[in-house]
Amino acid sequence: MIKKVSRNDVRKARHARVRSKVAGTVNTPRLNVFRSNGNIFAQIIDDEASVTLVSASSIDKELKLKNGGNIEAATKVGELLAKRAKDAKIKTVVFDRGGYLYHGRVKALAEAARENGLEF
Repeated sequence: MIKKVSRNDVRKARHARVRSKVAGTVNTPRLNVFRSNGNIFAQIIDDEASVTLVSASSIDKELKLKNGGNIEAATKVGELLAKRAKDAKIKTVVFDRGGYLYHGRVKALAEAARENGLEF
């Protein structure tokens, strides 16, 4: 009998493949996205120092979201992340979609961050 590989295992393999090519530096840190069923999380990471520079998520109290797992929440998280990055003087990043398809919530977060000043 053939064992079916879980969708999350396939995503993790895709993410590992992308991470072998994409790394954040001091000048251009990496914007990483993690998406769960109920929430979405984004971090800007300097991989050389292994430090998270800026983060935002749909569970942040300042956003006051009722549902963190929809496109509207992802858009708000992208806006908040771009605002925090601007305060930390981060202008350009490399986008790491975390092995997820560039569609739906991931796309909404990325476009909101772009519209609010992040370049990638």
